[in-house]
Amino acid sequence: MRDLPPTATLRAFEVATRHATFTSASEELHVTQSAVSHQLKHLEDLWGLQLFQRGKSLRLTPAGAALAPIVREFFVNLETTLTDLREQKGRVRLKVSTTYSFALKWLLPRLPGLSQQHPEILITLETSDKAINFSSADSDVAIRLGNGHYPALHSEFMLREQIFPVASPDLLNRFGAPHEPAELLRYPLLMRDGADLVPKWEAWFEHVGVSVAALKESVRFADTNMTIEAALLGQGIALARSGHVEAEINDGSLVRLFDVPFASPVAYFFVCPKGIETQPHIVSFRNWLLAESTQAQQHYR
Repeated sequence: MRDLPPTATLRAFEVATRHATFTSASEELHVTQSAVSHQLKHLEDLWGLQLFQRGKSLRLTPAGAALAPIVREFFVNLETTLTDLREQKGRVRLKVSTTYSFALKWLLPRLPGLSQQHPEILITLETSDKAINFSSADSDVAIRLGNGHYPALHSEFMLREQIFPVASPDLLNRFGAPHEPAELLRYPLLMRDGADLVPKWEAWFEHVGVSVAALKESVRFADTNMTIEAALLGQGIALARSGHVEAEINDGSLVRLFDVPFASPVAYFFVCPKGIETQPHIVSFRNWLLAESTQAQQHYR
């Protein structure tokens, strides 16, 4: 760290990399042209590298071009961190990762309750369908859909949803309401493409004792939210998880078809690196989350 120059010198270098002359760089820095020239010469002497080719205009040398983005990133990160710390105002930031659909449909509507109970926690909500490794750049905690096998991580069961067909009142008015599960085979069925964690019509029909040769597909979707939106638009019947259609069932924009229990083969789990689960703000978030999950689970029948 002996070759680390003063911040003002680094700032002069960063600004000069974005200007064609010392004069324009000095105007941004609100110092004299000679002051900028002196700081850059000092930096070159300190590092033993020529950073600029001087002439009618400033041009970075290969060494200067290699260092410019590193120094620029340093100032960007510094400014971002300072802004973040000022915004926290004594609160503790907690970065939470989960899937986009779960964040949108389940977690987001409940977050105001967390803010009321724990105003000291400032949530940053991040979404990803990828497995989280909790590297230095990752979130602090995560909510994951799976089988609960998370080696080397602290994990706790949250909730297990029910899976059932849903349709819009408009579609039911046009096609009529089905009275038996087998009747769904004559309706347009909305398919969610993708991973094994996605609810499958074939599994639901098998559960209710209906043999299926071929399904009457409408459209295949790569996203859960698009599937639910298509159902809201009356384009077909979707196979939904209970946590993804709570609001729509409650306001009547979607209707649950058949009160047949069919538990999801996978569940949601709270996960975090081992050892940090005892930190006070994580304990508060975890307790709130598990209480909300328990309450929701009671309605998932």
